[in-house]
Amino acid sequence: MKILVTYAVQGEFTELKFPGLIGEDEVQIGYLRTGMGKVKSAFYLSEAINHGQPDLVINIGTAGAIHHQVGTVLVCRHFIDRDMQKLVELGMEYEIDSADLLAQKGYCLHWQNEGTCNTGDSFLTELSDVKGDVVDMEAYAQAMVCRAKNVPFISVKYVTDIIGQNSVKHWEDKLADARKGLGEFFEKSGGVIK
Repeated sequence: MKILVTYAVQGEFTELKFPGLIGEDEVQIGYLRTGMGKVKSAFYLSEAINHGQPDLVINIGTAGAIHHQVGTVLVCRHFIDRDMQKLVELGMEYEIDSADLLAQKGYCLHWQNEGTCNTGDSFLTELSDVKGDVVDMEAYAQAMVCRAKNVPFISVKYVTDIIGQNSVKHWEDKLADARKGLGEFFEKSGGVIK
């Protein structure tokens, strides 16, 4: 089994351990830093999938939130593109759900604390009409690439900041906590197949 773990910036990187993986010697875990934003993220992930042909893509990283506390870890299988959402009257697709393909493969079904990730090409610092649980700048684009390439995709986000409360400073201050929190989540996850 090949797992590709994506993250946007070096400050979010943490080496993950997946206890309980069947035949751990046969599991290859690769890492990809995509950079910030939907375009870079989609491009580099598409290249990595073409080259490495992973069985599963797991996006890890930080996110802002409105209704969740800093330190909350959310597992996202539903994604919204807040930039395209503004063009819904033109018939633009702006929501993707990755749960069906994950379920078909039997991956990550036992991971709890479900959330919806809202993606856009801006770092939100003020409250606006945001649909979803957390906001980031990459997950929707990665979900779209994975759907197009028929690769299961899931995103695990650590809440570093509350939107509208000095978000940029709090994000920078909480990166170390995020790495630790994400690492602990995966150590307790029981692997990707249960």
